[in-house]
Amino acid sequence: MTEPAVRITGLTKSFGTLKVLRGIDLDVASGEVVCIIGPSGSGKSTLLRCVNLLEEPNDGSVVVNGIELTDPDCDLDAARRRIGMVFQSFNLFGHLTVLNNLTIAQRKVLGRSKTEAEKVAMENMERVGLADKVNALPGQLSGGQQQRVAIARALSMDPEVMLFDEPTSALDPELVGEVLTVMRGLADEGMTMLVVTHEMQFAREVADKVLFMDGGYVIEQGPASQVIGAPSHERTRSFLARVLDPTHSFPSNGSETSP
Repeated sequence: MTEPAVRITGLTKSFGTLKVLRGIDLDVASGEVVCIIGPSGSGKSTLLRCVNLLEEPNDGSVVVNGIELTDPDCDLDAARRRIGMVFQSFNLFGHLTVLNNLTIAQRKVLGRSKTEAEKVAMENMERVGLADKVNALPGQLSGGQQQRVAIARALSMDPEVMLFDEPTSALDPELVGEVLTVMRGLADEGMTMLVVTHEMQFAREVADKVLFMDGGYVIEQGPASQVIGAPSHERTRSFLARVLDPTHSFPSNGSETSP
């Protein structure tokens, strides 16, 4: 059996007395797209941030491509270089051109030459459809364009796993599609992706696996056709009834599970 690209075992996280993650287990195969859905406050973003230890778990383990990030002896800086992350906010350097935003980490962290870094940056700007914007400042771009630049910046570090934390939530509705198109392209290329999202259509069409979280638990997980199309847990059904077309109905399957 091939080891999963990401293996999360018994993961717990609390902030003071607030328990945010309550024993999460998850395997993500290489090239798999996993979408994480659920109400606000369910622990989705915290789970994602624990994958690269932006949040340190209280218990459990996180292994990415054979490296246990939760091992006290792990070289976190080296391990994180293999994991790209795209946030809700774009986090671009406003005083730098797009090209410089994409090359600064390559040169300082990966030690690439200016020429090599710029070549990689241009290739990734072409991937996200913005090769003509490399000399622009972030403030001269739309929100959707800035998020695509943020994706290109993450890709320029040659990640093996990409994490997306609600990458379209800060965008005007008409700009969401251009970012999702880029993400669909990455999925088609075989990028391993964990995506926290409220975009149910994207999850339905692109995800190999969907997790529904609530109250720090994974309530239900499986193929999108099952979790979104025919959820077995009443909590999943009630959540989806609010976020999908109100005329949508779920087939009755007679099954019910508890976290």
